[in-house]
Amino acid sequence: MTFSVAEYVSTGGRSFSFEFFPPKTDVGERNLWHAINALEELSPTFVSVTYGAGGSTRDRTIRLTGRIAQETDLLPVGHLTCVGSTREELADIIDAYAAAGVHHILALRGDPPGGLDAEWQSHPGGLEHADELVTLIDSRADFTVGVAAFPEGHPEALSLDDDAKVLRAKQEAGADFAITQFFFDPSDYFRLVERASAMGVELPIIPGLMPVTNVSQIERFAALSGAAFPPALAERFHALGDDPEAVVDLGVEVAAEMCQQLLDQGAPGLHFYTLNRSSSTLQVFRELGLDSR
Repeated sequence: MTFSVAEYVSTGGRSFSFEFFPPKTDVGERNLWHAINALEELSPTFVSVTYGAGGSTRDRTIRLTGRIAQETDLLPVGHLTCVGSTREELADIIDAYAAAGVHHILALRGDPPGGLDAEWQSHPGGLEHADELVTLIDSRADFTVGVAAFPEGHPEALSLDDDAKVLRAKQEAGADFAITQFFFDPSDYFRLVERASAMGVELPIIPGLMPVTNVSQIERFAALSGAAFPPALAERFHALGDDPEAVVDLGVEVAAEMCQQLLDQGAPGLHFYTLNRSSSTLQVFRELGLDSR
C-alpha cells in the first residue's frame, strides 16, 4: 500500500471524499458511474460505496468498489459491516477486497437487520461490535481502516462520553481514521472532537455532510439516524414550499457555509454523502473554491 488516508491527514493534508450507495439495478449502476465520472475531475482523496440496508447489496458493493480500483484513478474505500456474515465470511470479503486492489476499508457494525427500530443481534458465528471487525481486518492484510463517529452520539449510546469511549476502543483495535455521521450544526462536530480527545482518541475525525436536496427525505434520514434537523433550518426549507430548485439552491448554500466553518476551524477535510447525485456536491465545491485546488 503506497498511500494512506490516515497518514495523509495526520501530516497536514486535507481529505475531500464522496460516498455513494450501491444501486439495485444495472440501469442504476450506469447512472452511478455517471456520477462517479463527474466527481472524478475534482480529484477526491477517496470515494466509497456503502452497503444497502441490512447488507442487502453486499456483493454489488464489493464488485463496484473493486471496479473503481481497477478502472479509475480514484482511491476506493470498501465498506464492511458485521450484518449478515459469519467471521469466516467477513474474512473472505476482506481478502476479496485486497485481491481487487482495495487497501482501505470502512469498518462498521451496521444497522440491526430488522431495521433501525429493532434491537441489534449479531449474526450467528459473526461479530458483535465494530472494534472486533477492525481487529479482524488488521489480521488479514495491510489495510488503512476507517470507522464511524457520531457528533450527536450513536442512538444506542448510554451517553456522549460512553460513545466517545467506543470510538477509543475502535482506535485501540487498530482503526486509523474516522468519518462522522452527517449533522447540521458544526458545533456538534467540534464538541465530538473535544470529547474524543479528552478520552485519548488521537485518530483524525473527518466530518460527514449531506447537502439537502429533498426536505422530506432529509427529515426521514435524520429521524432514522438520530441526527437533529434544527427547527430553524427546517423552517427555512419549508418556507420554500413546492419549489425543488429553490430547495437544492438553499441546500448548497447551507452546506457551503457549514463546510467553510468546519475548514476554518481546523477540520481535517470533508466527506460528502452524495446520494448518487453529483450536482449539489459539485456546486458546494465550486462555492468553496475547491474545484481549482
